[in-house]
Amino acid sequence: MKVGHCVCGNTLFFQNSACSACGHTVGFLPDRLQIAALQSADSGLHPPDDAAAVYQPCGNQVEHGICNWLIPPGDDAALCPSCRLNQTIPDLSVPQNVAYWHTLEQAKRHALYTLIQLGVPIASKVDDPNRGLAFDFLADKHPDTEFTKPLPGQAPVLTGHDNGLITLNLAEADPIARTRHREHMGEDYRTVLGHFRHELGHYYWDRLIRDTNREDMFRDCFGDERADYANALKRHYEQGPPADWSDHFVSAYASAHPWEDWAETWAHYIHMLDTLETAEDFGVRLRRIPGDHAPQPDMLTIRRSEDFSALMDQWFSLSVLSNALNRSMGLDDAYPFTLTAPIRTKLQFVHDIVSTWNVAA
Repeated sequence: MKVGHCVCGNTLFFQNSACSACGHTVGFLPDRLQIAALQSADSGLHPPDDAAAVYQPCGNQVEHGICNWLIPPGDDAALCPSCRLNQTIPDLSVPQNVAYWHTLEQAKRHALYTLIQLGVPIASKVDDPNRGLAFDFLADKHPDTEFTKPLPGQAPVLTGHDNGLITLNLAEADPIARTRHREHMGEDYRTVLGHFRHELGHYYWDRLIRDTNREDMFRDCFGDERADYANALKRHYEQGPPADWSDHFVSAYASAHPWEDWAETWAHYIHMLDTLETAEDFGVRLRRIPGDHAPQPDMLTIRRSEDFSALMDQWFSLSVLSNALNRSMGLDDAYPFTLTAPIRTKLQFVHDIVSTWNVAA
């Protein structure tokens, strides 16, 4: 994730809607993948370096203060490209739901940023009902009962994916509820952004594997997805993962079924790309191992290259550094995972699928 700079010189982050130093209006330009300070125009907003490019604020920002993405010039929609993907938003008559929705939207936009960079297909279900993407943000709980007690007469909301429709339980935006659920599930890592990337992984299995007839290639790497999915999840929750799961899977949940293995691996691959871009944008140059003073190649070049081994070398160095920095602060590891050879093979499969998408399309 790249940063920007305000007209006052202050650093601007992806989530900003105003400069924290001078209060200048800030927005994200989705057609440029750029966070920028904005100048007012008679008919909208424009970046300081291009007065002719007039953008409009997203309707969800105007009405709810919830979105910092702008509507590009020439686009007459009421919502930005990210908010147009929403099919259902939370009940905003519940005061805290606005804050929770804000958290979900920030994570969703962050997830979409990397996908736009990669050039993979992103279409709304409104435009493409059969192959498009949509989001439902739903609550199944009283505000004080977290994930445990659905509203009377309402079935529990399960975070998941179904033919392009991604549903997220609003409780994922509650950090206390999310932490308790993570501990209950025995997970090392559970974030809102991680949920979006995981569920989007299911969507892109449909788009990049099924729709391009790559099932046989997938089965050679991940196993046969035709295995009964419901029974596989039932077995996982009743019996837990196999004892040697960490030798073969990036997470315990990935061992449940090949579809979950793909989604977890996809999410980790996107984590890697985004974190490497952030480090590169801040000028971080890494050594292969402590004591090796020869810098490795430019991170952005590696992310775009077909050299997966170089990308993995960079990720190994950066994840070790991130964990070491966290330990210096007395925090848990930022990346508490071990990438064994079988896991790296699966990550390379995802890398190859994404890297060849534009050619295959």
